[in-house]
Parts: sequence; C-alpha cells; structure tokens
Amino acid sequence: MSKYKAFNGPFPTTAAQASVATGATIKTMLQLKATSGLIITGWGYSLDTADTTAAATVELVETDVAATVTAFAAGDVTALATPSLASSLTLGTAASGYTASAEGTITATDMFDAVKLPIGAAASPQQGIYTRQFLKDERPYLPAGKFLRVRATMGVTMGMICWISWME
Repeated sequence: MSKYKAFNGPFPTTAAQASVATGATIKTMLQLKATSGLIITGWGYSLDTADTTAAATVELVETDVAATVTAFAAGDVTALATPSLASSLTLGTAASGYTASAEGTITATDMFDAVKLPIGAAASPQQGIYTRQFLKDERPYLPAGKFLRVRATMGVTMGMICWISWME
C-alpha cells in the first residue's frame, strides 16, 4: 500500500515550511484530486496565532468542483512508503495544489471533519494546532475524480500550515 503526505506549500529546501495567509473569508488552503480512490489517514493544521476576533472554522471536505490553486510539482508530495506518485493525484491548477485564488461553485459536498475555533484573545496556543489520525474503520474515502479540500473560513487573516496524509 502506497502512503503519501502533502502540505499547503512547496516542498521546503533551505528554509522552513512557510505559513500561508488564510484570508478573511472562506479559502481552500490545500486540495487533492484523486485519479484513483484515496483513503485519507489523517489531516491537521497549525496557525501562527490562535487569537481570533471573529468566528473561524477549518474543515476537511470532499467536493465535486475544483478550486483554482497553485499546482503541486511532483516533488511537493512526500511518498511515505512507496516513491511512486503517478497513480495517486492529478496535478494542476484545477486539480491538486494549495492556496486557492478562486473557490469554484460547489454543488455537492461530504464533510469529513470540522473544527470551530473560539473567539477571543484568551484562546490558548493549543487551540491553534489540530491533528486528526482517522481510526482504521473511520477513514474517509475520496473517489476518483473528486476533490478533497482543507478549507479555512476565518474572520481575520492569519498564517496556516496544513497537511493531509493518505494511502491508496
């Protein structure tokens, strides 16, 4: 079984993984398009600050329409077990990538997970970090041709690093 992980940015080389600005409205931070079915094993994010002055939600959602994203290069996806990427994802600005510039008009979704962040400067730093490893019998399945997104709906712009891990 092949296992992979991708972050919402290019693969870091001489510098650390960079945070990406969320924006003040809904924004797809990371998107995968499956060419064959993917089994999602986990996902997560960290925020530069957990202090939110307005409602904030981060969600893992399957959609039927692509966001317009910065396309992954093959080297931006980490093979955790098998080094072949060819059958896992479709790469491209309307396929797999990060930091959406347009959301597209979605007509159908399946929600796999969602996190609501509390409002206020009293939020603890731990509230800005989330990791979910799905139990074996609860792992979401992304069918071929569908899109998996980490979407952030923030009332204020903040920096985020997010990731998805999967196997096929």
